[in-house]
Amino acid sequence: MIERTAERGGRVTPVHGPGAGAPPLAGLGEEGERAALAADARDTVCRRAEFLLPPLPASARHPEVAYFAGNSLGLQPRAVRAAVQAELDDWALHAVEGHHRAAHPWLPYHAELREDAAALVGAAPEETVVMNSLTVNLHLMMATFYRPAGERTRIVIEDHAFSSDSYAVRSQAVHHGLDPDETVVRLRPRPGEDCLRTEDIVGYLAREGHRVALVLLGGVNYLTGEFLDIPAVTAAGHAAGCRVGWDLAHAVGNVPLALHDWDVDFAAWCSYKYLNAGPGAVAGCFVHRRHVTDPDLPRLAGWWSTEQATRFEMRPELVPVPTADAWQISNPPILAMAPVRVSLRMFAETGMAALRERSLALTGYLEALLAEVVRDRPLEIVTPSDPARRGAQLSLRVGGGAGGGGGGGDADATGLADRLHRVHGVLADVRRPDVIRLAPVPMYSTFHDCWRAADALAAEVTPS
Repeated sequence: MIERTAERGGRVTPVHGPGAGAPPLAGLGEEGERAALAADARDTVCRRAEFLLPPLPASARHPEVAYFAGNSLGLQPRAVRAAVQAELDDWALHAVEGHHRAAHPWLPYHAELREDAAALVGAAPEETVVMNSLTVNLHLMMATFYRPAGERTRIVIEDHAFSSDSYAVRSQAVHHGLDPDETVVRLRPRPGEDCLRTEDIVGYLAREGHRVALVLLGGVNYLTGEFLDIPAVTAAGHAAGCRVGWDLAHAVGNVPLALHDWDVDFAAWCSYKYLNAGPGAVAGCFVHRRHVTDPDLPRLAGWWSTEQATRFEMRPELVPVPTADAWQISNPPILAMAPVRVSLRMFAETGMAALRERSLALTGYLEALLAEVVRDRPLEIVTPSDPARRGAQLSLRVGGGAGGGGGGGDADATGLADRLHRVHGVLADVRRPDVIRLAPVPMYSTFHDCWRAADALAAEVTPS
């Protein structure tokens, strides 16, 4: 358990004490496997039994899959089926009256998710709303916070931003009549490096911030797993007069967040990765309190943006509420929100402090094992080695010949991932051209999963 926390640069960093779930010391081999299984037997945080695992390929050597793709799509909690069925039953029983009479009434349904979502991202309840999908929420936020004027027109993203973010910011530039190639600035790592340095982001904003209207970065980078220094970058953006928003798709449910205290202007996240709420699950959004209480901010609006008390008076004029609900447009999709409600409750029960503690142990253990594997093989860990600079992910760059697929790096990575799954039951994912991502998700991954992943890589990749 966490005995205390250390504040470093505004970020809360767990400090390990006795009993903190330190990783097994043994490496690969039979002794290492026994140590991993023993660590799992002592574990009191993992909730693996409460999730459904996909079936193994018939050729795999283990009784169940080692799932490392939760940073792409989380596993299904067993409780989700009953939660969705309950809403279907209430629909059948109450029809339209379910808006008021359902076990979880539909009219205020989204409000039932608010406190758990807020706690997960370090926000006040009135700063948080569960709605829409991630990129829709980013567009709604940019409709308010991206207001180019004069020479202040640029949008800053990272060069390795997820494609959807790139499309979104470029389309916003076009929407404002600007040239996206000139407006969107893509910050690149230093030559020969894979991850952005905080000082380079801060340095750019100090030099060019007077030309920047919006900074929009990923809290945890989808490709490398790097956890950016959100408070430092946010402060640098504000010092330069910029609005600062964050895409938390790979951060929420993965790393501790304190959006209100970090003074973030806005953030958005999806719920289908670490939050395990299902494919295309309803997303979330944060707007800082100083903005939600400003009725003069421009925002796109719809029926659910107005106050609930007068909503059914069908007035033509909007009456905004002093919460993040003011950015809602439509009524919530109940059948899609039921899995989110289940997921958020699980996170509230376990707590991000305990999950982060377990994540540090799992990822550190996997890193130690992989260090043995990559030492003499065409594999390279591109995720930062500093635990404070990463989430529950280690990304491996696959060199030529490692995957047995022939041709370039893409074929190698794809071929290797296929054999890890088909032969060893280790399910990871590939990001082109040459990266395999392994995500030891603290809610359900095990130390033995980590041992199996490293053992499988050692078996499938021939030493150089």
